[in-house]
Amino acid sequence: MRTLWPALGLAVLPATAPAQTLLPVEQQLPAAVRWYEVRTPHFRVVYPQGFEEQARRTARRLEQVHEPAGASLGLAGRPVTVVLQTRNTIGNGFVTLLPRHSEFYTTFPQDPFLPGTLDWLDQLTVHEYRHVVQFDKAHQGLGQLGYLLGGYGGLGLTTLGVPDWFAEGDAVGTETALTRSGRGRIPNFDAYFRANLLAGRRYSYAKAVAGSYRDNVPNHYVLGYFLTTRLKRTAPEPGVWGAVLNRYYRFPVYPLSFSDKLRRTTGLRPDDLYQQTVRELDSLWRREATNRPVTPATELPVAASEKIFTDYQYPQYLNDHTVVALKSGLGHTPRLVALRPGQPERELWVMGLHHNPEQLSAGGGKVAWLEFRYHPRWQQQVYSELRVLDMTTSRSRLIRPGRRTRYTTAVLSPDGKRLLAVSTDSSYQHRLHLLDAETGRELRTFSNPLNQPYLHPRFGADGRTAAVVRLETAGKRLELLDTETGQVRTLLPAANDNLAQPQPWQEYVLFTSPRSGQEEVYAVRIGTGEVRQVTSRPVGSYHPALSPDGQRLAFHEIRAQGSRVLEMPLNPTGWLPPAAPAPNRYADELTAREPGARTVGPVLPQDSVSGPALAARRYRRLPHAPNLYGWGLVQSPSGTGLNLGIRAQDVLSTTQAVAGVGYDGVERTGRVFADVSYQGLGPVLDAGVEQGGRRAIGSVAAGGLGERSWQYTRLQVGSRLPLVLTSSRMLTSLSVGAYYQLEQTNNYPFATRYLTEVGTRPLQVLLGTISVARTLRQSTRDVAPRWGQSLSLTVRDTPFGHGLQARQVAGQASFFLPGVGWHHALRLRAGYQYQQQNEYRFGAAIFYPRNLPYLSANQLTSLSAEYRLPLADVHWELGRVLYIQRLKGNAFLDGVRVASPGLRRSYYSTGFDVSAVFNPLRLRTPLEVGLRTVYDSYYQRWQLQPLVLNVGF
Repeated sequence: MRTLWPALGLAVLPATAPAQTLLPVEQQLPAAVRWYEVRTPHFRVVYPQGFEEQARRTARRLEQVHEPAGASLGLAGRPVTVVLQTRNTIGNGFVTLLPRHSEFYTTFPQDPFLPGTLDWLDQLTVHEYRHVVQFDKAHQGLGQLGYLLGGYGGLGLTTLGVPDWFAEGDAVGTETALTRSGRGRIPNFDAYFRANLLAGRRYSYAKAVAGSYRDNVPNHYVLGYFLTTRLKRTAPEPGVWGAVLNRYYRFPVYPLSFSDKLRRTTGLRPDDLYQQTVRELDSLWRREATNRPVTPATELPVAASEKIFTDYQYPQYLNDHTVVALKSGLGHTPRLVALRPGQPERELWVMGLHHNPEQLSAGGGKVAWLEFRYHPRWQQQVYSELRVLDMTTSRSRLIRPGRRTRYTTAVLSPDGKRLLAVSTDSSYQHRLHLLDAETGRELRTFSNPLNQPYLHPRFGADGRTAAVVRLETAGKRLELLDTETGQVRTLLPAANDNLAQPQPWQEYVLFTSPRSGQEEVYAVRIGTGEVRQVTSRPVGSYHPALSPDGQRLAFHEIRAQGSRVLEMPLNPTGWLPPAAPAPNRYADELTAREPGARTVGPVLPQDSVSGPALAARRYRRLPHAPNLYGWGLVQSPSGTGLNLGIRAQDVLSTTQAVAGVGYDGVERTGRVFADVSYQGLGPVLDAGVEQGGRRAIGSVAAGGLGERSWQYTRLQVGSRLPLVLTSSRMLTSLSVGAYYQLEQTNNYPFATRYLTEVGTRPLQVLLGTISVARTLRQSTRDVAPRWGQSLSLTVRDTPFGHGLQARQVAGQASFFLPGVGWHHALRLRAGYQYQQQNEYRFGAAIFYPRNLPYLSANQLTSLSAEYRLPLADVHWELGRVLYIQRLKGNAFLDGVRVASPGLRRSYYSTGFDVSAVFNPLRLRTPLEVGLRTVYDSYYQRWQLQPLVLNVGF
């Protein structure tokens, strides 16, 4: 331990401060929302006020699938809580162990390739409950030991070796086998996989699992569905995956354990299963493609490199010769571009947090779409806002900005004066609205007494007629709606046919359907109901759009290098008779072998959930706050290690708490700690306390050095207000915090101390912070934001007049700028810190140069520039041990100027980092490590240091 350097006023000190790590802020709904619950023997369904009818129905549906959804894994899940999130416009769901529960985001999605012909809540019930069963399978062998030692955190650690392609693929297979739909029966689900194989792109298993910065690979849902289903189809017994998991959880802790247990059970490693599946699919899909006629179409020119995966999707005509499309991909964030035959692509607008891009629309020289708008504080409260881009002025505007609408789609009329919009409210009521496109005022809401969802509305050329898809118990039907009178005409009756994207044209309505075995465009004659097939392309045709003159049809098709927009003339005489549907070998054989399908059946209709009334009762947050999910070995609040203790969090994420005991192996001392965060109010309330021992060598009263020990107590209480202010392509956040911190010691033995040690006198600090950040959304290939700014201000003071005295004021700003090359980025940082020459020194509140020791002085001014760039995107493999995706570089120059009375010095460090993004042991989650070569002027030496930049989890 060093002593004070009073003569110099400058000390070389560790950058420490008496602050404790705050628990993370979770997503919640406002405190004013009243919650209720209904219970069944195996489920507690928690829901906000106003969703009671659908909550009861969901509870009954969960009981209906309780045993069937776990039959092929050999168990039924343990009782679990399901939270229905009804106040957003997102359709999603998840299951977690931390704490153990599931959440359903209840807004009915407009994406036709997600629920298919199912009710959205039915889809979530089957898929998410299968995840519950998968986790519960871990309660055996060493998995159960992990649970006993660490609670659900310990159980979760034992599941890390199970590839996520199994978890999601098995759940997709379950939704396919237990329902009449499911993604395994929707051709779009595997369309990119099919495009890869038809183009001869048969990637290695490592690349298929981990991904690529150049090529599109099937995600873990698609990959997992085909791998898990092939084994279910070909294994002698239907419970083969249950047997694999039984072996795995008996002893899951060594590398590639899942692969070894799969081999012991089936004779196949995952690599072998993947190769067999790819060979089978390649043969199957090539055979189907050989027998499929191809209708001619002309591709519109684009600027994308064929070497980097880039999509052009959802075409809409701006005029008879120009198409607007959504461009996105590995190298681009979503943006609107104009495509025209014989002319280069033209960028129109970079999108914000766009919602439901499938329903992009154009009319009257305008383009309209929806964007998500998060409540600044309550992140489970998500609205949608209408944005319209006027092509005559190239300016966009929000329709009725700030209005809290819940539209899931909004499409323009041909003259651009009106909009058809669909909403699903917080009570699961589905509505179709006619809006004024200038003001957003609702002109009419159409009657929907049976509460059947509206999907994919589109105006006809007359601006009065509209086509829309409706979902009912029997499936999807196609309707023609008169927007003036509200009269409805059914063109295609309800059936298990995933109709989508209808578009009136003359005496027909065009639509897409997978009835031929892949998604194609069809036309139904309004007068007779006769159906003809309009397109037949290698991997399907999507999102048809009609030119204003009614002469041409635009659509996008999926290719290995990304979707492309094509155009073809509209000529009914060349339309084909509907092709016979191809058998779905995987889905059909899976259903035939699924034990649970015999109980639930392949339909899962909406009206099969009758039963006794379920009593609803209030669910109050605070009584459920002590929801323990981790015990024994738990992570410390700082995340730096494991301790003995407990962790708790209620399923509504209102209250978090952690308490435990720990041991410092360096100083050989123990400590006890407790932290709690209440997040149910506007400001987050935090409190933490820690008490423990310290041990060090220092100057003693008798002279010389000696080892002594002492005790300390730290307390922190305060509040923070985290806000998300994103309203465009710039991701914007603001956080304000204020805290009181106390640290004091008992039996402090040394005559001198570090300036950062409390010593014999207590330290009482008031801390205030403000930080704001605004950065451009990044594409997958970007190494850092290419535009943005951030600013942080910190004040620490000891205003109470007793104990140690100190004061610190600091500010730091960062600027992100585009680099010279694509996906390069430059970051400039500047910071200033003033600290009084008092009895205590805080650690740095600004960025400090890399590799320099922290020099505590009255004034610090720091500057930094760093240039980040991708060096190479690769697909290097080292057996089953390592898969490297990317090499990255970072050149930096950091400087600091320190000033105290009579002393001014400047130091700098400079160097270059080289890192690799890689996936070890066939895991999909990437890690990033590297080496730093750095020179610093303080020690005047070069050093080579290891770097751990990202652990991925």
